[in-house]
Amino acid sequence: MSRTYWVETLGCPKNQVDSDKLIGTLHADGLLAAASADEADLVVVNTCAFVAEAREESVATILALEERRAEGAELVVTGCMAERYGDELAAALPEVDAVAGFGVPVTLGPTRGSGPAVPTMDLLNLPRPRSERPWAYVKVAEGCDKACGFCAIPSFRGPQRSRPIEAVLDEVAALQVREVVLVAQDLAAYGRDRDTDGRIDVASGTTPIAELVRAVAAEVDRVRLLYLYPSEMTDELVELIATGPVPYFDLSLQHVSAPLVRRMRRWGDGERFLARIDAIRTLRPDAAFRSNFIVGYPGETEDDHDQLLDFVESARLDWCGFFAYSAEDGTYAAGLDGAVEPALVGDRLAELRELQDTITGRARDALVGERTVVLVDEVGVARSHREAPEIDGIIEVPDTLAVGELHLVEITAAAGPDLTAEPV
Repeated sequence: MSRTYWVETLGCPKNQVDSDKLIGTLHADGLLAAASADEADLVVVNTCAFVAEAREESVATILALEERRAEGAELVVTGCMAERYGDELAAALPEVDAVAGFGVPVTLGPTRGSGPAVPTMDLLNLPRPRSERPWAYVKVAEGCDKACGFCAIPSFRGPQRSRPIEAVLDEVAALQVREVVLVAQDLAAYGRDRDTDGRIDVASGTTPIAELVRAVAAEVDRVRLLYLYPSEMTDELVELIATGPVPYFDLSLQHVSAPLVRRMRRWGDGERFLARIDAIRTLRPDAAFRSNFIVGYPGETEDDHDQLLDFVESARLDWCGFFAYSAEDGTYAAGLDGAVEPALVGDRLAELRELQDTITGRARDALVGERTVVLVDEVGVARSHREAPEIDGIIEVPDTLAVGELHLVEITAAAGPDLTAEPV
C-alpha cells in the first residue's frame, strides 16, 4: 500500500504556497493524502516564526501532532521556525524525525529512531499541482532586501530572490484557476534582484512587477496583489491595478507617525499615505484597501497613537489588521528603549479594532443594492474584487451558482464583514 501524509500549515499565505508545493512533491513520490494526522505515515508541520505568539502556536501544534501520530509515523518540521531555529528546535524536540529548512531539495522523512535530522529543501522552485479551488496564491519571490526595524524575516529567509516570469507563468498554467493572488515578502520590488545574466527583461519605461502582472493577467480572469510596500507603488503599478478587474490595494503601512515610522526604519507618514489613497480613489472610486499596523512599537506615545486613530478614521480602509509589537531577537527594534506597557498596548489595540469594525461595517452596509461580479469559491460562498481569500469577509450566494465561475450579483444584505447577494 502507498504511504500517506498529512501537512499542517501555520502562518501566512506564503506558507500555504510552500505547503502546496510540498504536497505536489509528496504526490509525485507516490504518497497519498491521509484522512487525518492520526492516520498518516508522514506528518509535516509547516511552521510560522514571525512573532512570539506564532512561534508558541507552532510548538504547541508540533507537540499535539506528536502525541496524535500513529505508531511508526514520521514527524517533520519545516517552515520559518525550522529555518530560523533549526538546530535549537532539533535539540529541544528529540521526538521530531527531521527539521527541514530552506535551500536544496531533499527527501523528507529519515528512518524513525535515527534522531532528528536537519535537512533543507528548495520550496520556491518545487513543482505545483493543480489547485482544488478556483483561486490560488502564487509566490513570485523569496526573501527581502528591506531592513525594517521590527522584522527578522531577512535574517532567515535571506535576500530577495525573484523567480523568472516564465516560471511563474508555468505555475499559473498548472494551477488552472480563475484568480491568482501574487505574494512575496516585498512584492512590488519583484525582479530587482536579477543579475545581468539572469535578469527579467522588461520593456523600456516599465518595471518587472508591472510586466509580471500584465503577463499573469493575460492568463487568468483576476490578478490580486498582496503585501505592497508604499514607497514601491509607482504610478504605473497603481494605474495597472486600479484599471484592472481587481482594484484591491494591500498596502503595508505599519504606522503613520513620521518619527515612529523612521524608528521602524521605514518610509512614509500619514499625510503621504492619505494623499496616495485619495489619488487611487479618484482614479477608481470603488477600489478596496487593506493594511496592517503595529501597536506598541518601542517609543510609541499617546500622540503617535492618536495620529493612528485619526488616520484610520480619515482613510476609511475596507480592512485593517492591528498587531501588538513583538520584540524579535537580532532586530534593530529589540535594542530600543521606550517599551510600551502590555496593558496599554491592549487598550490601544481594542480602541483601534473597535473603530475599524465600525468603518468596515458602514462600508459593507453601503454596498447593499449595488451590483458586482463575484467568483464562487465553493458552494454558497463567493468574493468580489473587495475580498481577498481567507482574510477578508465573504459574500453568501445561492447554492445554485456554479463554483469556479464568475457571476453578476446584487448585494441584498450586510452583516458585519459579510454580505448576502442574489444573481442578477
